[in-house]
Amino acid sequence: MAEQLMTLAYENGINLFDTAEVYAAGKAEVVLGNIIKKKGWRRSSLVITTKIFWGGKAETERGLSRKHIIEETVRAMTHVINQGMAMYWGTSRWSPMEIMEAYSVARQFNQIPPICEQAEYHMFQREKVEVQLPELFHKIGVGAMTWSPLACGIISGKYDGRVPAYSRASLKGYQWLKDKILSEEGRRQQAKLKELQAIAERLGCTLPQLAIAWCLRNEGVSSVLLGASNTEQLMENIGAIQVLPKLSSSITHEVDSILGNKPYSKKDYRS
Repeated sequence: MAEQLMTLAYENGINLFDTAEVYAAGKAEVVLGNIIKKKGWRRSSLVITTKIFWGGKAETERGLSRKHIIEETVRAMTHVINQGMAMYWGTSRWSPMEIMEAYSVARQFNQIPPICEQAEYHMFQREKVEVQLPELFHKIGVGAMTWSPLACGIISGKYDGRVPAYSRASLKGYQWLKDKILSEEGRRQQAKLKELQAIAERLGCTLPQLAIAWCLRNEGVSSVLLGASNTEQLMENIGAIQVLPKLSSSITHEVDSILGNKPYSKKDYRS
């Protein structure tokens, strides 16, 4: 299935594939590499991102200490790049303060600073990507690569006050997601999704396509990472590209009115 999904994605113009050392206990990176080699895809035509921190079970196999990579994160990433093992480095789930500190360390010691932050971004989580990261972009040029555009499947529309069998929220280890869906806040979100579904129908698309296109319409977002479990889902998600031109200012305003969670920066309040 992994090869089928990657091939379908590549043939539809997707050239960024994201993984991490912790995915499938490290096997995901191996599978990714083997598929690329088997397909004979030019490495220069692809953008491959991975994440490190969790690693193995031993203390020396986790974190960003000298035992795991080198002395500290910034120096470690500079070393990795200088050795030709990567072209750039970025952060994932770091606070703006941490990113700014990494940039300052890099400038102070003539190291290479991060160029992007991988952050969660969807209709129900907006503050970081819409307010905090743009300020960093203007200050130090850090871009945004976003993940979970469907909020772990919540925006897919399949959770309508219940948790279907075989859905992610029904799986072992996802009790937190189930609790979130069945909470009072979860019920309010489902009510909003019903209103958003009406907009999707007017635009001639599905709710997931509207949600992904909504993420893509943000000029501060460099990439939106998708997670599909089958080819039908992947093709539906890719279809969001066709919805993007339909998101006029009036449609965006209508979506914002339904969500009622548009964040504002301190600058907006001052003005």
